Amino acid sequence: MMDKILKKAAEGYPLDDKEIIRLFQINDPKNFALLMETAFSIMKEHRGVIKLTSTVHITNICQVRPRCSYCGFAAGTSRNGYYTSFFKTDDEILEAARIIEKSGIPRVSCSGAHGFNGEHAVKAAEIVKENTTLELLINVGSDLNRASVEKLADYGTDTVCCNLETVNRELFRRVKPGEKIEDRIRVCELVCESGIELSSGLLIGLGESYADRLAHLRFLGDFETLGEIPIMGFNPYPGTPMENHPPCPLEEQMKTIAITRIMYPDIRITVPTPTIGPENVRFSLMAGADNLATVIPDGYPHDVKGVGSPRYGNLNDVLRVVDEMGLKPQLSAKPAADGVALL
Repeated sequence: MMDKILKKAAEGYPLDDKEIIRLFQINDPKNFALLMETAFSIMKEHRGVIKLTSTVHITNICQVRPRCSYCGFAAGTSRNGYYTSFFKTDDEILEAARIIEKSGIPRVSCSGAHGFNGEHAVKAAEIVKENTTLELLINVGSDLNRASVEKLADYGTDTVCCNLETVNRELFRRVKPGEKIEDRIRVCELVCESGIELSSGLLIGLGESYADRLAHLRFLGDFETLGEIPIMGFNPYPGTPMENHPPCPLEEQMKTIAITRIMYPDIRITVPTPTIGPENVRFSLMAGADNLATVIPDGYPHDVKGVGSPRYGNLNDVLRVVDEMGLKPQLSAKPAADGVALL
């Protein structure tokens, strides 16, 4: 039965909900390996080049109250995270962006906390787009309004990320008591209306069901400019309300990446290196991911704490893994076209 489902997926036929749930329920090594092989083959056929994305964290001063139960990014939430408040100056943002560009990483994510109506994101977009050739992703969650989204579009922002994290509304309220999922959906809609590519993804391992993950993946397909789906596995930050919640198993992350690849052959699938674990980067690629995020080059001028873990992927280490897998990374100031053949 599983062979038939995966053969159907490999041949490009859409799977129904029951078939996708069966894939989520895989727990034997043989079928797990077959799922990985199928997703990896689809990724090579439809995507090809492995994109790398670095990061600049603009600020950790967050006005969301109550705080998200798992957050180690906001000031004062975890000693292992960004505990001390900061707000990057224009010069600090520019310095980091130029070092990222010089390293050959083609894309930068500028992310920050809530409480600024997106003006910190607009300033970062201005700095990056007027001084570098980097592709730019902005990620400030639902801290955007129509005016700030329009300004991001005016500066040529390539992608705006607003992760819903889960579409299980009861679970969302429990882990994000200071936010409303409707606000995040509204930002996703504003991004689509502006014509900017939308990135929106899942944080798995919070306590959601397989049906929740499927419903989330189906829901994302309704956004017109969806171009990227991040898959993030929960990791607990000490000192937060969820510090004793178990981390998301690697196998669950891999299954979800692979199923997302089967459902969305042509979409960029992103895995932030902190949420998969830098040592597990190869497994995200095996499962069909084609964008590795929070990749930090040597000489990066600022301290970096990953949103899902204080660790991150070093550029040289990531490139070594990509090469060992026979894949080709995109390393250029000028973005290579999607679908370039693998080495």
